[in-house]
Amino acid sequence: MCFTVNVNIVREELEKKFGTEFIDPRDYTPSYYYHAHSLPELPVAGHFNNELNIRLLKWGLIPEWVRGEDKAREIRYMTFNARAESIATKPSFKYSFKKRRCIIPVRGFFEWQERNTGKVPWYIHLPGSEIMMLAGLYDTWRNPVDGSAVNTFTIITTGANKLLSEIHNTKKRMPLILQEEKAGQWLRPQTGEKDMDEILQPYPDDGLEAHTISPLINNKRVNRNTPDIIEPYSYPDQPGLF
Repeated sequence: MCFTVNVNIVREELEKKFGTEFIDPRDYTPSYYYHAHSLPELPVAGHFNNELNIRLLKWGLIPEWVRGEDKAREIRYMTFNARAESIATKPSFKYSFKKRRCIIPVRGFFEWQERNTGKVPWYIHLPGSEIMMLAGLYDTWRNPVDGSAVNTFTIITTGANKLLSEIHNTKKRMPLILQEEKAGQWLRPQTGEKDMDEILQPYPDDGLEAHTISPLINNKRVNRNTPDIIEPYSYPDQPGLF
């Protein structure tokens, strides 16, 4: 699963990374902490109206075929993530997988490790805190009440690599992180099935860095949009990963 991310990335960094314009940056606030269940809007890169750009989309994909506001609200809470193994066949995702693939840029993401003493939070990122590109799908749903367009996305997950198997040691899943040379292929609608199989693989272990962080991230009563949330923090008798 991938429900919690650090998107502390400013507009200029996003536009430089993708070589295109951020369409609606005034409504975007970089933050160290975004959680899917708060239904946030995040910057997403993709081909919208056949043109590559970056725009704000709501987390929790609503397929275009959904009928009614109640059903749309309900399904969003079930589509924060999409499993790589079933995106080509599952009704909620298969149409987006064919033609509406996107990238969610983040600085890193958070996972919790089960231990005998409880759950311990970890922060996972690229070396140098470079922008991490998470593979996603998007769709546009039309509200039947007023005809307004609602643009939403989901983050794809895949089986965990060795590092994430030790960290996310219950579900053993991880977000699908795109390698730099695969990002363009992922976004192109013409990319074939064979190339797609190579893309839908766990990120190499040696390409990621991870450390434990403080219980601050679990405290709902405080502002978690702070650099402190990603600072290394040691727990008593903390073992090594391997």
